[in-house]
Amino acid sequence: MTNFDNIGLVDLHLHLDGSLSVDSVKELMQIQGIKNCYSDSELLEKLQVSDGCRDLNEYLEKFDFPITLLQTKEALETASYNLLEELKAQGLIYAEIRFAPQFHTSKGLSQEQVVKAVIDGMRKSELNANLILCCMRGENNHDENIETVSVAKKFLKKGVAAIDLAGAEGLFPTSDYKDVFELASELGIPFTIHAGEAAGFTSVETAVEYGAVRIGHGVRSVESEDVLKKLSDKGIALELCPTSNLNTNIYRDISEYPIRKLMDAGITVTVNTDNMTVSNTNIKKELKILADAFNFDEKDIRKFEADAIRCSFAKNELKNKLISRI
Repeated sequence: MTNFDNIGLVDLHLHLDGSLSVDSVKELMQIQGIKNCYSDSELLEKLQVSDGCRDLNEYLEKFDFPITLLQTKEALETASYNLLEELKAQGLIYAEIRFAPQFHTSKGLSQEQVVKAVIDGMRKSELNANLILCCMRGENNHDENIETVSVAKKFLKKGVAAIDLAGAEGLFPTSDYKDVFELASELGIPFTIHAGEAAGFTSVETAVEYGAVRIGHGVRSVESEDVLKKLSDKGIALELCPTSNLNTNIYRDISEYPIRKLMDAGITVTVNTDNMTVSNTNIKKELKILADAFNFDEKDIRKFEADAIRCSFAKNELKNKLISRI
């Protein structure tokens, strides 16, 4: 049995709003004067996906409630600090936290103010971390996505490390967002893209074409040998989130998970949580699920974590320090 206690752990694909613990939610409600009429189990029911989740679209519904609690500077700062402290307690040495600033402006904050509040909270923690700002798939939010790219440029290397594209991939194809990533490339902002999750390998192909240096999920790349070769040849890493993919019914059982096929194709894979609360998981649980299903040993786990550091958006000096801890 692999012992994770002496291995520095990393999470590169972790959504802030999908990872609010019940304790953090109760604190956010209290500081905003929101009456808590729920028991802990009822709160968890509002935050966590059920065993009968049908698909990604249903999974995404679990973000509605936590987002309502993240609409003030104090709430955003508190949430980001709490999350990093929880990750540090779990044994993480580095994390990349992602969220969509455009979802946190309903009470008058600008996207810039939203991002600054989250960074301020992160800086109160001693855990090394960076932000990834998510543009969102959807209707009538093109201007908001462009604003997110601009805000990312303003805070680039000052707490923000990259951008992303998230949301209902099956309803809004990656190909609809070409101009967003053209702008990011012009501004020198690196990016990852959610692809090959609810949509097939062509979504990954498009993300690679646009210049993504990592792919969020990307598991359906196995449907195309050509896409696998492109990922391998270009050294594009995948941000795997096993439990999340089971939740959204991409796979029925962990035994079907294509991690070995991806590795055998020469692709760098990292192991992540996606949404700790929505998926009722943490990084140790994700690693253990894979270790048990595919006989990964401690050497394999250390490689996953070292590879995660190498393909992270951290500065090279920090990467070297973190590698030495793994």
